[in-house]
Amino acid sequence: MSARKAKIIRALGKVLFLLYVIFLIYFLFVAEWYGRTEVAEEYRYNLELFREIRRFLTYREELGTFAVFANLLGNILIFAPYGFFISMASRSRGFFKTLLCSMLLSLGVEIVQLFTRVGSFDVDDILLNTIGGVLGYIVFVICNWIRRKHHVRNRKKR
Repeated sequence: MSARKAKIIRALGKVLFLLYVIFLIYFLFVAEWYGRTEVAEEYRYNLELFREIRRFLTYREELGTFAVFANLLGNILIFAPYGFFISMASRSRGFFKTLLCSMLLSLGVEIVQLFTRVGSFDVDDILLNTIGGVLGYIVFVICNWIRRKHHVRNRKKR
């Protein structure tokens, strides 16, 4: 792949990343569908790891499949693009960098939710979001491996 084409792909990754961040901000702080328009009277938080995860799994029948899916898998899926895009847009990438960046972004989101009282601070969300970021990184590594393998195959044909 030429240097020009690599720059274009990297720029596309940055644009997609920016669009994703805008979506993330909207979804986490503004979206009416997810109940983000009301500000709570009190601070809401969970500092006990696995408390909310356990609650959602224990009361899955009462809460409904959608609520369980939205909370548990949704927290993972919403951060998977972050792990992918940060790796795609960055020259220096790696598992631990993605892990740390995903955890710090999630912590930042949870702190903003705590102080603005839109949503709640939940350590389980930090864990699930971080897992999502790491899964996004793994998808990036697989896609990058396929791309490189394809690139080498095309180069040999010439």
